[in-house]
Amino acid sequence: MFKTRICGIFGINIPIVQGGMVWNSGYELAAAVSEAGALGLIAAGSLSPAELRDQIRRCREVTSRNFGVNLPVFFRHADEAAQIIVEEKVPVVFTSGGSPARFTNEFKHNGIKVAHVCSTPSQAVKCEKAGVDAVVIEGFEAGGHNGRDELTTMVNVPQTVDAVSIPVIAAGGIADGRGMAAALCLGAEGVQVGSRFVASLEASGHPNFKRAVVEAQACDTFLILRRLMPTRVILNEFAGKALEAEQAGTDIEKLSALLGHGREEAGMACGDLREGELEIGQVAGMIKEIKPAAWIVRQMLSECENVLRRF
Repeated sequence: MFKTRICGIFGINIPIVQGGMVWNSGYELAAAVSEAGALGLIAAGSLSPAELRDQIRRCREVTSRNFGVNLPVFFRHADEAAQIIVEEKVPVVFTSGGSPARFTNEFKHNGIKVAHVCSTPSQAVKCEKAGVDAVVIEGFEAGGHNGRDELTTMVNVPQTVDAVSIPVIAAGGIADGRGMAAALCLGAEGVQVGSRFVASLEASGHPNFKRAVVEAQACDTFLILRRLMPTRVILNEFAGKALEAEQAGTDIEKLSALLGHGREEAGMACGDLREGELEIGQVAGMIKEIKPAAWIVRQMLSECENVLRRF
């Protein structure tokens, strides 16, 4: 087993971070990943403040290992969530979807380690200047909300490693040990994995959504709502309508109305495979079965070590 700087920073044994995926990353998944020696994250973006506090406390009841919270900066309850994170003494926070400067000083003042998710090397430089402990550089392949610049992980990682001195965590398109080994060879010191953990026993997503993920083929995901909020999803009736509207030049207000409210919850939490938003990465085509989170961590680490040993 090998360790990198992120292991020391976040108090983990394996340089794998489970992505904080709304409606999928509850305390059960976070605890299972952390118990396996990696870093599990609770997704604050789909929780009310009271639910977030409850999830943090439940996670602490079932694991003594470090875990964290993913906090989208644009989240409507972000300020309340940040206060709860401080009050509950969560050891690690991964922020995303906004300025890394918004909460970093407050978190670090309270002894919390901070990483920020971004999509370009120049954004990573801003993250370092804001004082984060590590940066997650996410490629265009990733599921869910995406950067507008469409840089792939292969392009993003080495440029970001060259641009900053803090540890870089690669994300987007990584679902097995081969992808992890590739990221390490590009200079990353760890990987953040989302889609593969969606198809885990402990993930809180609806069984219909998990089934859709394992049945998806290589070309079944699309980036929709590019002018509103670029989001990678499995193509279904809702996604088809969104693509048609964009191609017809529909304005932002009408696209927002089409998106409406609760699409993410409908698709991923409630299992509406027709009209819900089914956020997943391009690696969905690689995922063929639902496994325990600990098995995913062990398999990824073993395969990565075998790949690196071959070379």
